[in-house]
Amino acid sequence: MKKILVIEDNKDILDNTVEILGLSNYEAIAASSGKEGIEKASSQLPDLILCDIMMPELDGYGVLHMVQKNPKLERIPFIFLTAKTEKDDIRKGMSLGADDYITKPFDATDLLNAIDSRLKKAKLHDKGITPGIEGVNELIHTEGGETELKIFVDGRHLDHYKKKQRIYSEENHPIRLYYVQKGKVKIYRTNDEGKELIMKIANPGNFFGYIAMLENTVYKENAEALEDCEIAAIPKNEFDELLNSNTNVSRKFIKLLANEVAERESQLLHIAYNSLRRKVADALLILKEKYKDEAEAFSIHLSRENLAAVAGTATESLIRTLTDFKTEHLIEIKDGRIKILNADKLRLMVN
Repeated sequence: MKKILVIEDNKDILDNTVEILGLSNYEAIAASSGKEGIEKASSQLPDLILCDIMMPELDGYGVLHMVQKNPKLERIPFIFLTAKTEKDDIRKGMSLGADDYITKPFDATDLLNAIDSRLKKAKLHDKGITPGIEGVNELIHTEGGETELKIFVDGRHLDHYKKKQRIYSEENHPIRLYYVQKGKVKIYRTNDEGKELIMKIANPGNFFGYIAMLENTVYKENAEALEDCEIAAIPKNEFDELLNSNTNVSRKFIKLLANEVAERESQLLHIAYNSLRRKVADALLILKEKYKDEAEAFSIHLSRENLAAVAGTATESLIRTLTDFKTEHLIEIKDGRIKILNADKLRLMVN
């Protein structure tokens, strides 16, 4: 049974909403203030939060801010309940990161439809896109099912790349959008001395190479197969036509672009200011997510040089730190593979 937290200072609306949710087979958690809502969110970890905007002491904007700053809560879908229908207020809520809003008074059908829609999207986000071309079909369904998206799938040829084979190089003009069907691809940059920094690892189900096309610039990075890969390449003109004809797809790739920019900014800040131990710990946790289909183990033959390029440190420094982590029983290294033994301690590594 899904848990829905309702934060509302109007007792009649709170009671009515809780009753509607209970009759619809949800477990409803009631909170009559923003402060109480944050406390209950932290202790009970709901699947979705419904929150009023206008409340004393801590209003809905403040609740949303605190939710987004809490790693345990930041991915929970958040819907505003508000009697304020002015466009500026709605725009402010959405710009702060709310997933949706419902204006009061609302009927039960509108409320339940909004909740159902957000829970379905959260489920897809949590499990990720299904590996393989089936994942694109899932994307089609998620983004509205428009027939234009089928050009990504129908009759698409798969190119085969060997491990370490270059897919594209920086300073070249983009002519294709790439989609990983099988294998993993590293997206990386090099400095004047040839030292690499891996910006992203694309898994099955991931698109890559779209930033340069969206910005209408040359590639600012290189793409290389980390292992034998099967990759679908969509010509730029087809991608452009799809973006121009389908607003849902445009929003999808704009969101991907925004997320990637934010991730890169965060990565560069960590490299600039974090200690060596923290850099290596963060790199291991990133790769744990990328290789989660392998039960928290991944091949160190990624290699040590590539792992160092993810961490943004020298290979020799990486090796010394891995040895320290092994001695501290944070990781296990066996037959060229790393297994994370204590992800929580790595995550809370002192900087």
